[in-house]
Amino acid sequence: MDNVTSFTYFLLVGISSSRELQVLQGLLFLVIYLGALMGNLITVALIVTDTRLHAPMYFFISNLSLLDLGSISVIVPKSIVNSLTGRRAISLQECAAQIFLYILFATVEFALLVVMSYDRYIAICHPLHYGLVVTPRMCIQAAGGSWACGLVYSAIHTGSMFRFPFTKTNLIHQYFCDMPQILRLSSPDVQFSEFVIIAASAGLVVVCAVFVLMSYINIFSTVLKICSAEARSKALSTCVPQLAILLLFVISGSVAVLGPVATEGSLKNLLTAMFYTMVPPFTNPILYSLRNREINAALSRMFNRHTEFPIKDFLS
Repeated sequence: MDNVTSFTYFLLVGISSSRELQVLQGLLFLVIYLGALMGNLITVALIVTDTRLHAPMYFFISNLSLLDLGSISVIVPKSIVNSLTGRRAISLQECAAQIFLYILFATVEFALLVVMSYDRYIAICHPLHYGLVVTPRMCIQAAGGSWACGLVYSAIHTGSMFRFPFTKTNLIHQYFCDMPQILRLSSPDVQFSEFVIIAASAGLVVVCAVFVLMSYINIFSTVLKICSAEARSKALSTCVPQLAILLLFVISGSVAVLGPVATEGSLKNLLTAMFYTMVPPFTNPILYSLRNREINAALSRMFNRHTEFPIKDFLS
C-alpha cells in the first residue's frame, strides 16, 4: 500500500489537443454562458421590479432562474478559462466543490418544479382555495425545504464520493468534474455506496414524478373543460412552460445519470454533457418569455420605460 499513489488533482481531457479547437470550444461556451446569464438575470429583474409579477408562481420562477445561474456558473466559467489558457488541472477541492454545488442546485430545482406543479394544480383545479393554500408563508417554507433537502442530499453524495483517496488514475474525460467520471475513478466501496444512494433517490424521484404526472393530468383535463378560449389559452400559457422545463430537466438528468461513461474524449461525449449542463439554463428563460403572457407583457413595459423618455427628449 505504501507504493500506491494518491492523486491530489485531476486532469480534464478534452476532445482534442489542438489549441485552435480548444479556443473555439472556449468561445462557444462563452457565448452560451453569456446568453444564459443575460436571460436569467432579465427574468429575475422583471419579477423583482414589476409589482404585477409579485405572485407565488413568479416567486418560484425567479428562484428557478437563480438556480439556473448557479448551476451553469459552477461549471462553465472554469471550463472557459481552461479552454482559452490551455490548462487542464483541477484540484481535488475544486472538483468536490463543483460536484457539491451542482448536485445542490439540481436537487433544489427539481424540488421546486414539483412544488410548482402543485401550485398550478391548486390555481387551476381549485381556484377558490388558492389564496388560502398558496400563501407567502407556504412559498417561503417550500423554498426553504427545497434548499434543506438539496443541502442534505448533496452533502451525502459528495461525502460518499470523496471519503477515500483516488488511486486508479486522475484523468477525467470531460470538461468538468462529472459525477459518473468520478465514480469511474473511485474504489469499489464508494461505487457500491453510491449505487445504494442513487437507487434510493430513484425511488423518491419516481414518487415525485407520479405526483407531478397526476397533477398535470388533472390540470389539462380541467383546462379542456373551460368554455372561454381566452381563459383556456391563459391557463395553458402558465402550465406549458413549466411542463416543458420539467421534461427537459428530467430528460437531461436521465442522460447524465444513465448515459454511458466515456473512457476517452469525443465529440459525442462533449455534446451529451453540454445537453444536461448548458441547455436547460440557456433555454429556460426563452420558454418563460415565449409562452408566458405576463412575463412577455412585463418585458414590453420595461422596454417601453427605457425607450420612451429618450425619444420624448429628442422630439422636444
